[in-house]
Formats: sequence, structure tokens, C-alpha cells
Amino acid sequence: MASKPPTSVFNPQRLDALRFAQAGARLDGDPPLADFRRLASDLHAPADAQERVRWSAEGEMRAGPSGGAPQAWLHLRAEACVPLTCQRCLGPVQTPIEVDRWFRFVADEATAEAQDDDSEEDLLALEPRPSLIEVVEDELILSLPLVPVHERCPQPLPDGVGTQAEEGEGSGSERPHPFASLAKLKGRS
Repeated sequence: MASKPPTSVFNPQRLDALRFAQAGARLDGDPPLADFRRLASDLHAPADAQERVRWSAEGEMRAGPSGGAPQAWLHLRAEACVPLTCQRCLGPVQTPIEVDRWFRFVADEATAEAQDDDSEEDLLALEPRPSLIEVVEDELILSLPLVPVHERCPQPLPDGVGTQAEEGEGSGSERPHPFASLAKLKGRS
């Protein structure tokens, strides 16, 4: 049985994904969140040195469709807790994000693009060699919630509607019902 090459042989910045999968190798990391510049641009405030991104990647060869030639696959896991902006109170909300995804490798970008619509799995190109760190960052960005909010905001929210109603009552003027003019039109028919 052939021994697996040490994971230090594989460069996550330019991953030789075919050799990585053939070796059944594993890579992992725990870099600072601030190293992920595109992800950091979506944060409420600059990431502090304590905030980390934990990721791991494992390669594997699987039989191709209909028992065809084996294909390279990558199992990627990543997690982080990022400070986003709560869309209710506009304060920071710590938001856990996780990635657990499989990728199948194809020869090049043109093949990936051609097969993407018909493929259930995510595709990556063997060439040019992918940056595993960029793939981790892409997947974390895609995992961000569209509308981050606190379960319960730490500060009371301003009550703009209540304030307007109170002002209206104090001035003696009543706001007309929004459908009052429709009721008048309906009465004419």
C-alpha cells in the first residue's frame, strides 16, 4: 500500500487538486478573520485579532458518471463567527457561519462553465490551480445571512410610529385613514 504524502507538500494557495485527491490528503487552517479581506469588508467593524476562521479540506477520488474514470473531489468545511450589522438596531450582531460542501474537479474553467447547469454538485477547475483560501472565503461570503438580526436587540428600538401618533394627538390634528378617499369613491357608485 502506497504511503500518503505529507500535507505540507500541498500549497493551499495553488492547490494541485488532482494529486491532493489521489493522495486522500487533508489540509486545515485557523487564520485570523482579518486575513479574509473581501469577507472583512462586510463586517460591522474591523475584525479583531481574536476572531478566527477554522477550515479543513479533504481530497478524495470517486468513480466518474456511469463508472467512468475516477474524478477528483474536495470536501470543504469552514466556520467563523463574524460581527455583522443588525438590520433592526444597526448594532453589531455576532453571527456564526458554517460551510460544509463537496466540490468535483473538472479539467478547466470552460468545462466547469459548460457542465455547471447540468451538475448537482459544485464544480471547480483543476487548471488554473485554485487557491483553497479563496474558495474558503467565497463559500463563507455565500453563507452570510441576507438580513442579519439579533434574536432580541440589546437596546430598545426607537418607536418612530408611536412618536408620530403622539405628536399628532398633541396638535389636535387627526391623520386621515389611508383608504378614506377609496371609501368615498365606492359610495358614489
